[in-house]
Amino acid sequence: MLYRGGEVVALARGKSGRIVLEIDPALKRQLYLKLGQDDVTLKEWFLRTAERYIRGRDPLEQSSPTEKEPFDAHGD
Repeated sequence: MLYRGGEVVALARGKSGRIVLEIDPALKRQLYLKLGQDDVTLKEWFLRTAERYIRGRDPLEQSSPTEKEPFDAHGD
């Protein structure tokens, strides 16, 4: 559940491996620009950030934007 402006909004959660979200178009452009400069795909960035978050580490404290941490995309 998500609370937006005091209102409860249900989040759709399918069984596939896809995640769909809506963000501000300007933020999207900035994100893709920075990822391109760092030669990192959105999927790589997201998976590294998600793994750090799950392990209890603050993803914002990453030492380098291109730091290549191993991740297990299949949960193995």
